[in-house]
Amino acid sequence: MISVENLTFNYKKTAVFTDFDLTIGKGRILGLLGKNGAGKSTLLYLMTGLLQPRKGRIMYNNVNVSKRYPGMLCDMFIVPEEFGLPDISLRSYIKLNSPFYPRFSKVQLMENLTHFELDVNDKIHLGALSLGQKKKVFMSFALATNTSLLIMDEPTNGLDIPGKSQFKKFVVSNMSDERTMLISTHQVQDVEKMIEQVIILDDSKILLNASTTDICQKLYFANDDNRVDPEQAIYTTPSIQGYNALLLNRNNDESVLNLETLFNGTLSNPLKIKEIFTS
Repeated sequence: MISVENLTFNYKKTAVFTDFDLTIGKGRILGLLGKNGAGKSTLLYLMTGLLQPRKGRIMYNNVNVSKRYPGMLCDMFIVPEEFGLPDISLRSYIKLNSPFYPRFSKVQLMENLTHFELDVNDKIHLGALSLGQKKKVFMSFALATNTSLLIMDEPTNGLDIPGKSQFKKFVVSNMSDERTMLISTHQVQDVEKMIEQVIILDDSKILLNASTTDICQKLYFANDDNRVDPEQAIYTTPSIQGYNALLLNRNNDESVLNLETLFNGTLSNPLKIKEIFTS
């Protein structure tokens, strides 16, 4: 679906990407992880044509996103970390924006609002909503566009605890084999049970790009385990009951993915992770 080829981009004199490559297929929920300044948000804006590369190109279904053709833009949607909604009713917002998305479903929008326990009423006035409520409305609209590509940058920031739980449920319910969701986040606990592929960036380079199935086949996650030998682990951090640790899965044991441990382990020992996933 998305092919990033020899991408080079910089802000004035600060290089962000140099000859960067990445391929993303369709029909998956992907998690994009990285420290602040790793280039996550910049990459998302480049993927949607909101920023232009200095060199290289990004292709979306074999179309260069830099061209920003209407037929391409109507099939992608981005929910940025920071956004504003106009001081109008939801009914007016729908009337103004839904025509840009041929597969938009008002029924689906209302179902999404119900998931978020918001008043299912298109007379809702957007200017009267709290920041968290605005985010729920905007994400509900984004999912109801039914675009093939949906990009979300820190989608759970500003949501209360019930909102985060509801977010997981209705994101999964809005997935299909023809849709790709790319979620960039620091709040890894909010997404680790729903993502199917993990991309970890550091210093504008990809340290890991693998499916969660492949990750759990090659790595073993020990959570609160007092039997772990730190000398044998790729990464360890003390826990109340022992260690949270990342180990090579030598015995093909089953374990539960821990994104925080995976992320910290990848950053602390990138050469070992590269060796494991390229062998």
